[in-house]
Amino acid sequence: MGDRATAPDEQPGQLRRSTGGRPGRRRLSVDERREELISAALELFSDRPPEEISIDDVADAAGASRALVYHYFGGKQELYLAALHTAAKQLGELLDPPAEGRGLERLAVSLHRYFDFVEHYAAAFVALLRGGPAYRTGEIGEVIEGIRNFVMSRIIATIGADDPGPILRITLRSWMASVETAGLDWLEHRDIPRDELERLLIDHHVVLLDVAARHDPQVAALIDRLSRESRAT
Repeated sequence: MGDRATAPDEQPGQLRRSTGGRPGRRRLSVDERREELISAALELFSDRPPEEISIDDVADAAGASRALVYHYFGGKQELYLAALHTAAKQLGELLDPPAEGRGLERLAVSLHRYFDFVEHYAAAFVALLRGGPAYRTGEIGEVIEGIRNFVMSRIIATIGADDPGPILRITLRSWMASVETAGLDWLEHRDIPRDELERLLIDHHVVLLDVAARHDPQVAALIDRLSRESRAT
């Protein structure tokens, strides 16, 4: 496609009314235009692995010129990083601990929202977790690790585990790894209902905590509190 230079606030194909009554182009701010391009990229990443998406694909999806994508992002790497940051923000909003419910109920809600995210961005999720060194180093690796740390913080907040010690931290990180692996397996096979998988993972979480409680009084106290919450009416 052509590389006709387009002003940053131009929106090809979208019209507004001019003061003279004739149709004109709707003008977008720099931030609006940038978010529009990122949104187009995220939709593409939700269907195909990142390495299969080109700048031309993003430009076509956004109804923009190739030159305009380069104007805002400089290249595919910068665009992909921006899309990752936006996806991480969306995941963060999804995983905000529910205000109501007991600890494990709140965790189940957060897990369900996590799988909503996994299912919507299936191709990108698989590419990230199964990708080679390019996805595990540098800025991309930092973003991925940041997402994992964020998810960890949300799990801790959801179950009310303040200042977790090493055994609880290792236990929760082990469960997170199980969730990621289960997500990859489910996306590949889809031979178990998603709600059943989510219940299975919550049970895994309880069993892991029960084992950890044998080694750490902090975890034992946490399980006792969660058990009392589950019995409460």
